[in-house]
Amino acid sequence: MTMPRFLRALAPGLLFLCGLASAGEAPPLPSLKVDASRVAVAGLSSGAYMATQAQLAYPELFHAAALVAGGPYGCAEGDLKIALTRCMKGEPPPDVRKLVDEAKARSAQGRIGPLDALAGDRVYVLHGRLDTVVAPTVAHAAAEFYRTLRQELPALSGLHVSEDAERPFAHNLPVVGRGEDCEKSVPPFLGHCGFDAAGAIFAALYGKPPHEADTQARGELRRFDQDALRPDGADAYLADEGYVYLPPSCLAGARCGVLVALHGCKQNAGAVGQAFVRDAGFNRWADAYDVAVIYPQTRASLAPLNPQACWDWWGYSGADYDTRQGVQLRWLRAALQALGGPAAR
Repeated sequence: MTMPRFLRALAPGLLFLCGLASAGEAPPLPSLKVDASRVAVAGLSSGAYMATQAQLAYPELFHAAALVAGGPYGCAEGDLKIALTRCMKGEPPPDVRKLVDEAKARSAQGRIGPLDALAGDRVYVLHGRLDTVVAPTVAHAAAEFYRTLRQELPALSGLHVSEDAERPFAHNLPVVGRGEDCEKSVPPFLGHCGFDAAGAIFAALYGKPPHEADTQARGELRRFDQDALRPDGADAYLADEGYVYLPPSCLAGARCGVLVALHGCKQNAGAVGQAFVRDAGFNRWADAYDVAVIYPQTRASLAPLNPQACWDWWGYSGADYDTRQGVQLRWLRAALQALGGPAAR
C-alpha cells in the first residue's frame, strides 16, 4: 500500500521521535557477582528511617546500616502526627523500651526478620549537632534501640553500634566536594562541611579501605528501570527510573559488595536532578571498596500524601510499610536480587 504524501513527509520526524523514546527507556539492573556478606544500606533523614526498616525487615540480607539524621525502627507507629512530633522534634522523645519490645514481637510473628541475624552486624548513627529538623534525642534513640537489642539478646553480643553526634553540621549529608553551607538545610542537602560523610559511612560499614579513594569516581553511573521491579505488580510509589553506580572492578566481573543508598525527602532526582547520586561522595569510595551502589528514587504524590517524595516511614504506602510485607521494602528486596544479591529466607 502506498503511504499518503503527508505521512511520507512526517515519517522521518516520527521515526526520529520513536528512536528517542526507545533510546530513553531505562534498562534493567545488571546482574553482578555479589558478595552476600558485604551488602549494606545507608540513608539520610527519611532514607535513614527506611534504612533501619530494611535492616530489621531483612537482617539476613542487610549486614550493616548507616543512619544519618534518622530515628529508631518503628518510631512513627503508622501515624503521621507522631512522625512529625516525637520522631522529628523529639517531643516527647521516642520510647526506646516500647519500640524494642514491639520489634521483638514482630520478629516472633515473622513480620520482620529473625533478630539473631543481626549478630556481627555494624550500625553507624551519624547526626549533626546543628540539625534543627531532626532533634539529637531522636538520633540518639536510634543508637539506643540497637544497643538495647544487643544487651537483651545474647546472640547479639557482637553487634557493633557506633554513634557520631558531635560534628557541627545541619540537616544534610556532609561532603568534601561541592555543596551548600554546612549550617544550612537546603536542597540538595549536601553540606560543604570539610567532613567526608560518605567515606566515614564506608569505613563504619565495611572496615578500613583497601586503599584511599581517588578524587573522582572511575566507574559508570547508569539508569535502571524501577517499574520492572514492582513486587507482584504493586505500585511502590517510586519514580520510573533509579540509578546504579558500578565500579571498574564490578564491571570487569569481580565479586562486589552492594550499598543501597537512600536519599532524603526533597532529595530525589525529580527534585535535585543527579546531585545526590553524583555528588554525595559514595561513588569514589565504592571504587576503593569494590562495592556497587544502588540509588533508588521515590516520587512525590498527593494521593497518597507524600509531596516531598519521602521514603515511607509513617505508613502512606499501607499499614505494613515497615514490615516484610511493606511494598517499598519488598521492592528493595527485589532490586537486590535483580542485581545478583541473595534471596531472603
